[in-house]
Amino acid sequence: MIPCRFGTARVPFPLYVGEPAVGTHPLEQQSAWLHRVRGGSVPVEVMDSFEKLFAIALENNVSFEELCAYAMEQAASNEATPDGDDGHPAAADNRPEDS
Repeated sequence: MIPCRFGTARVPFPLYVGEPAVGTHPLEQQSAWLHRVRGGSVPVEVMDSFEKLFAIALENNVSFEELCAYAMEQAASNEATPDGDDGHPAAADNRPEDS
């Protein structure tokens, strides 16, 4: 689920990733549909991120779908760890609490 904009609200919305044609934006069709049919929009930072992932996939001759899945897994993993690192406590986590 990707946080998309509907008016002033950001709402999680499913976007589907395939293997886009070279020279197109990977979310171009879905973004247009979301705007036309649902009145929503995909945030610019999300569009930019998917565009960068597509460029990386092309440069490295890897599946765009698989690269997106990997990136989403990494993002979810980073959100699950408080310091966004490897699951080990950060130095700040080891400081004594103030009373």
